[in-house]
Amino acid sequence: MKIKPIRNEADYHKALERLEVIFDAKRGTDEGDELEILAIIIDNYENENFPIGMPDPISAINFRMEQMGLKQKDLVEMIGFKSRVSEIMNKKRKLTLEMIRKLNAKLHIPTEVLIQDY
Repeated sequence: MKIKPIRNEADYHKALERLEVIFDAKRGTDEGDELEILAIIIDNYENENFPIGMPDPISAINFRMEQMGLKQKDLVEMIGFKSRVSEIMNKKRKLTLEMIRKLNAKLHIPTEVLIQDY
């Protein structure tokens, strides 16, 4: 097992290739240990070089609604009148603190996502 830091794209691709080779290694074996360490190093490199930003609040709400099988009318109890739900979902009106709290509690969308500007 010879593991090196990932410093550039070439190192990254070599690490991915090696990961594919040992992907099914059993835990507790030398290859299993190598797999675990390599996965951590690759994850660190990807987090530093390919960060994934948070979705905007409305996209997060739409995604969660789709997951839960909800329609816009189901948001009335969290946001208010049907017309207000429409304004929020069409980005014509901003979420209020009270709406954010209710959406967080009912839909379990992190507040860090809901408080973002859009």
